[in-house]
Amino acid sequence: MSDANIPCEQNFMLTQEDFDRFARLSGDHNPIHVDPEFSARTSFGRTVSHGMLLFSVVRSLLAQTWPGSTLNRQSLMFPSPAYAGDTLALVVEQQKAEGDRLVLKTTITRPDGETCLTGECELTVPGKEAS
Repeated sequence: MSDANIPCEQNFMLTQEDFDRFARLSGDHNPIHVDPEFSARTSFGRTVSHGMLLFSVVRSLLAQTWPGSTLNRQSLMFPSPAYAGDTLALVVEQQKAEGDRLVLKTTITRPDGETCLTGECELTVPGKEAS
């Protein structure tokens, strides 16, 4: 497999309906995610995405870019909120490649440049040549 896919980027937008559906699926009904009236009275001013919903977008891009790969580990931080209706930018960059393993840096940023997710993932990529 070639490393021509790195870095890979994807823009996406989440909606309040996405937040609501993720809450139903995950059982995480924290009002900061699903109650606009409650959220309006917080320091965020509006509902914010679940962190794991953001990571789900990362995981989807990894699976599309490296089909059949195995996610060995991940580390994630969520320094700033992601809001419904914002066009978010996901960037995946290579940190290290050894044999069939890739270590990737993942970042999601808001339109104002604030980072919503930062992390590192390690994948095993079947058929990847040693770099």
